[in-house]
Amino acid sequence: MTKRLFYCIVISISFSSIAQKRVDVKYISETITIDAVLNEAAWQATTPASEFWQYFPTDTIQAKNQTEISMLYNDRKLYVGIKVYSSGDDYVIPSLRRDFRAGGSDNITLMFDTFNDGANAFLFGTNPSGVRREALVSGGGKSLRGFTTSWDTKWVGETKQYDGYYICEWAIPLSAFKFRAGETKWRFNSYMFDTQSNERSTWIQIPQNQFIFNLGYMGEMVFEKPLGNSKSPISIIPYINGLIGSEEDDFSEFKVGGDAKFTIGNSLNLDLTINPDFSQVEVDQQVTNLTRFEVNLPERRQFFIENSDLFADFGNSRDANPFFSRRIGIAKDTADNSIQNDIIGGFRLSGKLTNDFRVGVLNMQTASDNDNEIGSNNNTVVAFQHRLFSRSNISAVFINRQNTSSKDYISENEEYNRVIGLDYNLANADNSWNGKFYGHKSFSPNVDSDDYSSGASLNYNRGSWRARASGLFVGENFSSDLGFIRRTDIFKIDPQIEYLLFPKKGFINRHTFSITPISVWRPKQDFKLADYTIITRWNSELKNTGRLTATLFNRYTYLFDEFDASLSDGIPLPADTDYSYSSLELEYQSNTRKPFFYRIKPVAGQFFNGEIYTVSSELTLRIQPKLLFSVRARYDHIELPQPYSNNDLWLIGPRVDITFSKSIFWATFIQYSSQEDNFGINSRLQWRFAPLSDLFLVYNDNYFTSDVFAPRFRSINLKMTYWLYL
Repeated sequence: MTKRLFYCIVISISFSSIAQKRVDVKYISETITIDAVLNEAAWQATTPASEFWQYFPTDTIQAKNQTEISMLYNDRKLYVGIKVYSSGDDYVIPSLRRDFRAGGSDNITLMFDTFNDGANAFLFGTNPSGVRREALVSGGGKSLRGFTTSWDTKWVGETKQYDGYYICEWAIPLSAFKFRAGETKWRFNSYMFDTQSNERSTWIQIPQNQFIFNLGYMGEMVFEKPLGNSKSPISIIPYINGLIGSEEDDFSEFKVGGDAKFTIGNSLNLDLTINPDFSQVEVDQQVTNLTRFEVNLPERRQFFIENSDLFADFGNSRDANPFFSRRIGIAKDTADNSIQNDIIGGFRLSGKLTNDFRVGVLNMQTASDNDNEIGSNNNTVVAFQHRLFSRSNISAVFINRQNTSSKDYISENEEYNRVIGLDYNLANADNSWNGKFYGHKSFSPNVDSDDYSSGASLNYNRGSWRARASGLFVGENFSSDLGFIRRTDIFKIDPQIEYLLFPKKGFINRHTFSITPISVWRPKQDFKLADYTIITRWNSELKNTGRLTATLFNRYTYLFDEFDASLSDGIPLPADTDYSYSSLELEYQSNTRKPFFYRIKPVAGQFFNGEIYTVSSELTLRIQPKLLFSVRARYDHIELPQPYSNNDLWLIGPRVDITFSKSIFWATFIQYSSQEDNFGINSRLQWRFAPLSDLFLVYNDNYFTSDVFAPRFRSINLKMTYWLYL
C-alpha cells in the first residue's frame, strides 16, 4: 500500500511539473490584420509564452535565442503572434512547398491538445519565409508513426524578417480544431529549430530521450471566457480529371467525383467521397526487398489520413496490423499481380463523443472487375476508444470485408473476412512507461481454429535507460484481408535495452548503445526455431546534427520452404535447411544544415550460405529556397556458392523539386529498380490557385528493363480540385 501511494504521488508530481506553465489567451472584438507587424493594441496587452528550454544540444539550460508567443481569440478565430529571435538572417529554407519537414531547417511549430488528453494534437508551423505546414499528432507523440503531415485545413499566416528576429502572425479558424463547447483551456506546447545557433528549443522542457513532439510534455493555454460552438462550414471538394495513356493499347478517361466534409457538433467529422481519384498522389519510393516477406508502404491518400490512428493503430504495426488502409482500392488479378481496383464511394465518421470516448466508422465500396476476376466488396471498419487514467486508453475494433457481387469466379472462401479485436494502450503522464496489449480473432469461411493474434509490449524510457519487453503470437489461420500480416504461425519475442550517454565535451552529443535479440518460433511445427536476429548497435548523434552508426547483425534462418536467396530466379535454397550468418553495417549522415549533405551506408558480411555487399547512399543539394535536388542509390551484390546464382541489384532514384513560388511547384521523381524490372518517371506540376484548391498536371512513364528497354505504361493527367465552403 505504501509503495502504491508513493508511486501515485511521484506520477502526480511529475505531471503537475510538466503542466505548470501557462499562457493566457485574451478574448477580443477588434479586427486583427494578418501582416506580421503585431501593431494592434490587443497584441500589446498580452503576456507571451516565453522562457524556452533547449532540447538540443542539451536539455538542461534555457535557449540561447528565445521565442515569444502571444495568442488572442474571438468567436471564430484563434490569432497567434510569434517573435522568434535569431543570431542572424542566414536562415535555412529548403523549399517554398507547404508541409515542409522541420529537420535541417529554421522553423517554429505549435501544438494544441484541444481535449487535454495527451493523446492527439493539431500542429501548425511556419518558417522565416512564411511557408506554412499543418499536421496531426496521434498516439501521444510517442513515435514518428503518429506524425501525419498529409492533413490539410484552411488558415492564413504572414511572416516578416527583421534584424535579429522574425515575426509570424496567424489566423486559424476555430473550425479547424475539434474541441468541446464550453472549454476554458487547452494543453499547448511549441518547438523551434534554429540552424544558425545549432539549437532546438521547446516551451515546456522535454528530455532528449523523448520525441520533441511528445504530448506528455505540455503547458496550458487558458481562454479568458469559455469557447462556444465553432460553427464549422460544410466543405465540398469536387474534382475533374482527364487522362490519356497507353499500356497494351491507347486509352483515355474522363472522371468526375469529389469529397464532402461535415462537422457534427464540435468534435465529430463526417467525410464522404464519391468516385475518388488519387492520380495526383506522389508515387511510392521503391525499395529493395531481400526478405521472404511483403513490405508495407505508408498511406498517402488524403481521404484515409485524418484520425487514421483511430482505425490503424491496432495490433502490431510490423507483423500483425488488422487494418491497413492501402488494401482498399488494391486487388489481385488472375496472375496474382497487385492492380488498382476502383472505389465507388464511401464515408468516414470519426472524432469524439465525449472528452474520453472516440468513435470511428469507415465504409468503402469497391467495384467489380470482370476482366481480372475481381469481385465488388464492401469494406467496413468500426472502432471505439476510451481513455483511461491520464493518457492510456482501451480500444475495440470490428473489420469486415464482404463480397457484394454474384460472380461465378468468386469462390466460397472469398465471400467474407472479419476481425474483432481489443487493445489496451498504456502511456503514463511523462511517457516514461508506455506499452500495448492486444487480442484479435478473425472469421473466415471454413476456418474454425488457430485464427487468433495476440501481443504485448512494455517500454521504459527515463534518464539514460530505455528498455522494452515485447512479444506476439499469430495463429496459422489468422487472416485480415484489410490488414497487413507478414506471416502466420509464429510466436515472436523482441526485447530491447538501450543506454544513452551524454558526453560533456567533444563533437559527439549523444551515444546510444543497444542490443535487440529477436526470436521467432513456429507453434504448428512443434515450436521449431524459425529465425533469430541479434542486433547490436552503437549510434552517435553529433553536435553538428550529423550521425554515425555501427550495427552488427547475427542471424539464424530455418527455411521451411525453398527460397531463392539470390533473388534472380535461379536455383532456390532447399526447404528444411538452416543457415547462420552475420553482417556489419556502418552509416554516416553529414550535417543537414549545409547546402550539400549526404548519407552513406555500406554493409558487408554473410548472407545465407553466401556473402553480400551493399552500399546505399543519399545525396542532397539545396539551392534555397527554389531548388532541392537529391539522389538515392543502392547497390547489392549477392554471391552464393555453386550451383546457386549470384546477383547484382540496383536501385537509383534522382529527384528534382522546384518551387517557383508558394503556390507553384514542380517535382520530378525518376526511379530505376532492377528487382522490379522497372524504370519509371513521375513528374508533377502543381498550381495552388486558391486555398487548398489545385490544378495538377501529372506525367507517368514506366519501362521494362530486364530483357529489352520497352514501354510498360504511360499516362498524362490533368486534374483540378476546388475547395468550396458553404
